[in-house]
Amino acid sequence: MSSTVQLTSGKDETVYRPGRWLALAVLVLAVLLVAVDATVLGLATPFLSEDLEPTGTQLLWIGDVYSFVIAGLLVSMGSLGDRIGRKKLLLTGAVAFGAVSVLNAYATTPETMILARALLGVAGATLMPSTLALIRNIFHDPKERSLAIGIWGAMASAGAAVGPVVGGFLLEHFWWGSVFLINLPVMAVLVVVGVKLLPESKNPVAGPWDLVSVALSLAGMVAVVYAVKEAAGHGVGWEAGAAALIGIAGLYGFVRRQLTLSAPLLDMRLFRHRGFSGAVLADLLTILGLSGLVFFLSQFLQLVQGREPFEAGLAELPAAIGAVATGLVAGKVARRFSVRSVVAGGLVAVGLSLAVLTLLGRTTGYPLLGAALLVVGAGAGFSFTITADVILSSVPKEQAGAASAVSETAYELGAALGIALLGSIVTGAYRDFSAPGGTPAGVASAAHESLGGAVEASAALPPAHADALVAAAQEAFVDGLRLAAGAGAVVLLVTAVAAWFLLRGQRLADTVEH
Repeated sequence: MSSTVQLTSGKDETVYRPGRWLALAVLVLAVLLVAVDATVLGLATPFLSEDLEPTGTQLLWIGDVYSFVIAGLLVSMGSLGDRIGRKKLLLTGAVAFGAVSVLNAYATTPETMILARALLGVAGATLMPSTLALIRNIFHDPKERSLAIGIWGAMASAGAAVGPVVGGFLLEHFWWGSVFLINLPVMAVLVVVGVKLLPESKNPVAGPWDLVSVALSLAGMVAVVYAVKEAAGHGVGWEAGAAALIGIAGLYGFVRRQLTLSAPLLDMRLFRHRGFSGAVLADLLTILGLSGLVFFLSQFLQLVQGREPFEAGLAELPAAIGAVATGLVAGKVARRFSVRSVVAGGLVAVGLSLAVLTLLGRTTGYPLLGAALLVVGAGAGFSFTITADVILSSVPKEQAGAASAVSETAYELGAALGIALLGSIVTGAYRDFSAPGGTPAGVASAAHESLGGAVEASAALPPAHADALVAAAQEAFVDGLRLAAGAGAVVLLVTAVAAWFLLRGQRLADTVEH
């Protein structure tokens, strides 16, 4: 029984469920793990490449297929949880996540690795919407729910930051597969404790799970994300264009079908709620503006400033500290002031911090970077916690799975668009640099592919020539990073203005649901 609540009636027991904070601890484990897994692969990629020897295309698929599958299945899995039970789906996903992690760790060919990452994406898609939906159904007191969502968001931020630290430590001491095997003990605890502590919840009148809608959603999302990544990496060609058309057609078909079904996978009427739509849009654009920086920051710390993987991971921790600190108090602050002022204020803080990073140079000291990351984390903690609260509070608790899946999908789509669009800015600026005179054509070509390629290719040159080539490549990379930070700042500041208007009059609930 909760130590803070005296149960006096059956009604109180429904509202203040005993053990609800322990149940939250179980849900937080799942979030922590999915967040760690999303960031840890980046560090392992060089080691994995050396062992499995994938082609350039295969390496891209190893990196991307996890997010493709998650983005494509989130809405379907959120809706499935509403129908068969969120606890059942979460625990099934946890067992699958653990089992597939073993397949990832012991993959012996690039093809096996791509398949294993895709299956991990399926398992991840069952975990993410279920955690938020269960919070919506466990916490009926809005103030408690705000705190629970803050803790949930703080752990997601902490996981994203802890990923590089844990990954860096493991990679310095063990082989690359160890970064996947850390999932096993965590998932084992989640399943054993979750069976006892998590309550089951579902929508009693959800209707059948429409497989045609599932197929349209999957095809539409995967094709759109693929088109964006393809256009960013290789320019707008027929392949990107064809994928974009397929994606748009699939999503259009999905929306049309939802409007005609008596029991849709996703109730499109949710988007009529201005607060819901505003919060989803704010999430998508915020992640879009941030993800380019996050994606390239670890490369800057390691390949430009020469830090070891573990040290680079530690250098990114201020962002998590800021997010955890503000996430825990965001609900209280939003009730004290207003939803729109906290969300817009958080986004302005992130935007201005990104603007400061346009001053970044190869030899910039850590205090400037650390301070900027702390403010980025703090602003994002305020914004994401409140938008998640608004999204969940805008819908009946029976539709919590579908609503939280929309929130997660906005996050995944924003990340894909951000890495593609801002990544193309970094790549475009980088490829323009001039290799020092006398650099062999093969070495120059490898150097223009990526900063890692430049560092590797320079090993074939005399020391002075190698240093000049790497310095030119690093300068070009930093130029690109500054441009991406500037573009991200503009996106964040525009999003802050949009949030100020779209979230006008939006309030967090104060009355307890019975």
